[in-house]
Amino acid sequence: MSEAHSIAMLGTGFIADFYTGTLHSQRTMDRVHTVYSRTAESGQEFQDKWAVPSHSTDLKEAVQNDDIDTVIIGLPNHRHEEAVLAAADAGKAILCTKPLGRTAQEALVMLEAVEKAGVFNGYLEDLVYPPKTLKAIQSAVDGAIGKVMWVRSRETHPGPHSDWFWDNELAGGGAIIDMGCHCVEIIRNFIGKGIRPVEAMCWADTLVHPIEGEDHGIGLIRFENGAIGQFEVSWAFRGGMDLRDEVSGSEGTIWLNHWLRTGYEMFTTSGQGGYVAEKAEGTVVGSFPLAMRPRNWATPRCSRICSIAWTVSKHPWKHSMMVMWLMP
Repeated sequence: MSEAHSIAMLGTGFIADFYTGTLHSQRTMDRVHTVYSRTAESGQEFQDKWAVPSHSTDLKEAVQNDDIDTVIIGLPNHRHEEAVLAAADAGKAILCTKPLGRTAQEALVMLEAVEKAGVFNGYLEDLVYPPKTLKAIQSAVDGAIGKVMWVRSRETHPGPHSDWFWDNELAGGGAIIDMGCHCVEIIRNFIGKGIRPVEAMCWADTLVHPIEGEDHGIGLIRFENGAIGQFEVSWAFRGGMDLRDEVSGSEGTIWLNHWLRTGYEMFTTSGQGGYVAEKAEGTVVGSFPLAMRPRNWATPRCSRICSIAWTVSKHPWKHSMMVMWLMP
């Protein structure tokens, strides 16, 4: 068994909460040992919630703690560079949430710092790791759809969790830097990470929210092998979180549809209260009726067997259901 890691979690907001909840629910012994927050009150609340041994309001003190070997950065975008440089200087392994930097120059400074320090470093991405996405990527790698020619990825929802996302200076941009980074990583995984982009064009506009940055964006990316990537993002989509991917190959097509799903379906007229699912706009949830009875699924015309398998990950909206038809 690999050695357990003792972690400094930088931040106490939404994403730091998700990371810590995931780490502490696994069978491994990796645990958050200390947490950094700007305020002692938030640090104490986080410490109590997750049974973290200590908290600090001093970022350098947190990363230089001799009891930790890994730093996870869950801070707002404008503090990523500061945190990475401090952790690299302390000789710790570093995992940074998306986006790595507000600009290409910031990202380059961070990359050079970790390479100079010789520390393990990683950029935290999530949408490429749900089980069905990994299976789809492997199918493409194995040649199931032939040459990948076009990948489309869409992420839209009603808007960010925290106020700082709306500030261009703090965030570095709008919906594209917030969600386009997920879409681009999906595109790269299907087309191939070693295949370089050579041309990009984008449309972006602010259509709904009174902000400086864009709340809608569409982009096209051409790669050196001729493949095309397309992303669509919005901070004004109503109804929850819309995540869809489509991969077109010379011999087939892959569809990944996470549209407004959280892994289970429920009908309630009263609501359960609290946090239902990411970007849910209420606690009263509608139903998704089937068009036909389950006993009619496996008709001779369609198939001999209908197999339904659930694959579960730690984040509710990543829970996925795969329906596989075995044709006669």
